[in-house]
Amino acid sequence: MTALTKLFRTTTFRLSLTYFALFSAAAIVAIVYLYWNTTVLLSRQLNQTIDAELKGLAEQYRAGGRDQLVRTVAQRSRTPGNSLYLVADRNEKQLAGNLRAVSPQLWDSVGPVEFFYSRPAPGGTEQRLAFANVFRLPGGDRLIVGRDIEDRRELSRLIRSTMLWGLGVMALVGIGGGYWVSRRLLARVDNLSDTTRTIMAGDLSRRLPVSGSGDELDRLAQSLNLMLGRIEQLMAGMREVSDNIAHDLKTPLNRLRNRVEEALREPPDEVAYRDALERTIEEADGLIKTFNALLSIARLEAGAGGDDRDSLDLSALVSDVAELYEPVAEERGITLRADVAAFVPVRGNRQLLGQALANLIDNALKYGVPPAAKGNGHAAEVVVRTSQHDGIAEIAVTDRGPGVPASERERVLARFVRLEASRSEPGSGLGLSLVAAVARLHGGAVRLEDNAPGLRVVVSLPLETNAQGTKTADRPSPGGELRPT
Repeated sequence: MTALTKLFRTTTFRLSLTYFALFSAAAIVAIVYLYWNTTVLLSRQLNQTIDAELKGLAEQYRAGGRDQLVRTVAQRSRTPGNSLYLVADRNEKQLAGNLRAVSPQLWDSVGPVEFFYSRPAPGGTEQRLAFANVFRLPGGDRLIVGRDIEDRRELSRLIRSTMLWGLGVMALVGIGGGYWVSRRLLARVDNLSDTTRTIMAGDLSRRLPVSGSGDELDRLAQSLNLMLGRIEQLMAGMREVSDNIAHDLKTPLNRLRNRVEEALREPPDEVAYRDALERTIEEADGLIKTFNALLSIARLEAGAGGDDRDSLDLSALVSDVAELYEPVAEERGITLRADVAAFVPVRGNRQLLGQALANLIDNALKYGVPPAAKGNGHAAEVVVRTSQHDGIAEIAVTDRGPGVPASERERVLARFVRLEASRSEPGSGLGLSLVAAVARLHGGAVRLEDNAPGLRVVVSLPLETNAQGTKTADRPSPGGELRPT
């Protein structure tokens, strides 16, 4: 396809051509209408002028007969301007007037008529167009009163010529403008297409060019660039998740295989076999737990469970889950305290909110112990609080551990992100991801703050309006429904 053919097929060129055609049609109609109205107006004025003059001369004829008419016409013919007069008898003999050499057909006419006549001009005579009214007088005499309309004919010719030239210039400007605009737009579209092909080839770091004019293509390019940025971020996240999955699954699978091989190498012993099988089941449970967490996050991000909501008291839920973890905290030498408001109504899925809260408390109990053998003057304490303000309900879980650096607080909400590079401690790095997914499902958000020292995790949820009270549901069962991830 040639560049010219490609240009003619562009939408911009076709729109420009359509606009030019419509504009030209409208201009032609307007010019023709103006020309026609002008011609009709001039003709009406000419007829009215000639009729008025005929009536005046007829009055002269009735008052004084032929002689009075001849004298009047002779007087007017001395300074005629564009007026034409002729009084002739029945034998076509001129009695008065400035009209000479009348064609024979004019004598046979009655009423308005256009005709050519001759008049003196430098170097000879010239033919000019005239419009006149032929009036028969009693006795066979003729009275002709008219006007020279050669100038009007020249004006009409000039209007027609100007109209044609104007349409020609308009056609050149319209087609040339459409060509120029199409060339510019096609160049930008080609640039966008080239960049798109580069991105399709795998270079997700490229972005569509933006001219800065703020037009439709710029807005489209900006939207697509935002989409490309999001895609690049998701692809990077997928690569990181894949690497983390490979690392987190490879280690327990290797341990499974090694323990089985070790059991097979040992002499047959029922106790050793049972111990190996128990450890294998423990590792398998860890793998299943990781996959279940991944499936839960995927379901939450797909909106599963969003319709299964009831009115509940967030403070009562927090008290129940905190009470469930009190034995665990006591075993680890950590004080677990629930500081809840009297009544914080929300509408949500109690099971999912309980799962998220269990993950937060479990993380705080695991990683919220003050470092250096508690020699920094801060007791090992985890506090869970609820509050409400400005239509927002909040759960805050605070600890006295090492905390999370400000630069890492957004990243740790992603899947499989663990600040411990060696990944030697138990855990899958999915707990905070699940909490964030539950919060988003309920129209809320999660933020991490410095507790100086330690970490403060805040879950914000929409406060239920017009709540008359919420019945505290049964206490969560420790049988695994609120088991942390």
